Amino acid sequence: MTKTYKFLSFIVVILLCISCEKDKKTNFTLKGYVKGLKKGTVYLQKLNDTLMVTLDSLEIKGDPNFELSANISEPELFILKLDKNDDQENWVTFFADTGTTKITSTRKLFNFNAKVQGSEQQKVLEEYKTTLSKLNNRNLDRLQENFENNTGKTILEQQLQFTKQKYSYTINFAINHNDSEVAPYLALYEIPNTSTLYLDSIYNSLTDRIKTSKYGKLLKENIALRKTKDSI
Repeated sequence: MTKTYKFLSFIVVILLCISCEKDKKTNFTLKGYVKGLKKGTVYLQKLNDTLMVTLDSLEIKGDPNFELSANISEPELFILKLDKNDDQENWVTFFADTGTTKITSTRKLFNFNAKVQGSEQQKVLEEYKTTLSKLNNRNLDRLQENFENNTGKTILEQQLQFTKQKYSYTINFAINHNDSEVAPYLALYEIPNTSTLYLDSIYNSLTDRIKTSKYGKLLKENIALRKTKDSI
């Protein structure tokens, strides 16, 4: 009886240690609410090289509120995916950092109605997206106006001009936000076809802290790879 008691006590201690260790590794919490969602599964994911990794998941059964958690070693882009058992792709990208992020949306327009409150990096990313959206809307208005007035410019020429505007805006935005992880992220994923010269300008403008971040290191590797290809 005594041996059995000691054995069970030992097991309980081990389980408590495992639980405590797990809690120590969890420094990020995502609190979410999806209006109208009664059934489905939410996934907290991130891209590791070319592999999508699920950090946490939860099956929704009636309650549209949910909470997911993970461990973050540094700020990076995360993905909240919603599986509603339909053919639609339902996901929201956001910049995560230690602490708590809140995401609210709706079941029918999950991608478009999502509102994110969280990290400082997310605020910078939202600023970029807001201005870029205004720029895109203005360009669409110009495209329609030029088409109606028959200015002589082809759609391809106008699209090329709009792309140059986006690249110019992104480069300046990244340089002006050189102390945010968002800067090298934008250089990598928003303007992948820009010249090495501009990527160099962005990287050289980064603070030392950002240069040693995940996206800072990736940007440095990308620039080195492109320079190697250009020299061949």
